Amino acid sequence: MRLKDKVAIVTGAASGMGTSTAKLFAAEGARVVVADLLEAEGEAVVAEIGAAGGEARFQKLDVTSEAAWESLVADTIAAFGQVDVLVNNAGVSGSDPDRLSMSTWDEQMNVNAKGVFLGMRAVVPAMQQAGRGSIVNISSISGFVGQKFVHMGYNAAKGAVRLATKAAAVQFAGDGIRVNSVHPGVMPAMRTSQMTADPEVRRKMLAAIPMEREGRVEEVAYTNLFLASDEASYITGIEVPVDGGYLAM
Repeated sequence: MRLKDKVAIVTGAASGMGTSTAKLFAAEGARVVVADLLEAEGEAVVAEIGAAGGEARFQKLDVTSEAAWESLVADTIAAFGQVDVLVNNAGVSGSDPDRLSMSTWDEQMNVNAKGVFLGMRAVVPAMQQAGRGSIVNISSISGFVGQKFVHMGYNAAKGAVRLATKAAAVQFAGDGIRVNSVHPGVMPAMRTSQMTADPEVRRKMLAAIPMEREGRVEEVAYTNLFLASDEASYITGIEVPVDGGYLAM
């Protein structure tokens, strides 16, 4: 098992890529903390993991709250004794048709950028004490290029995640902490998607992908698994696109 004896926190784990990652990590031997705002859905994921023979617990988390992050890490250590892996997956879609919305800009920076920083800030001391750890930050292809179908705040926030990942990788490498970012391309629409959930918009988006299809959530989950595992022990500060070749164009 690739994550045997490890404890992993996965945010946004009540749906989509987060759920897929949590289930895969548990199947590979990790004890998983399913963290999300959606309680019923998160508890259902925990139940599925348990039914499959894995070990998990749910904790409600608002990623924009420093206090919530502190509680999450303290409760995880109390329950499992350690934190080995953090997957900063929680986020909101940026496909707001109002390209100049100030509220969308604020939400993007607060959830998609600040939320990732707070997650790293919360787990790094525990990882430093242990002398090891792996942080996987979920960014996006939108962290590399401008796009017609998303608010510029989404690009800005995902770009911030990309560079914050590199900074953290450099700053904490000496503590045995690896920090990498994963950049999904066109995936199934999120609960918060607006423009990108429109079939015609998605048709145009898919036309720009060399593999001519959207990604599957498990394809991101397997990338997260590799980066979380000891197989990636000499890999830090990298960006891994999971995008069907979009960024190669």
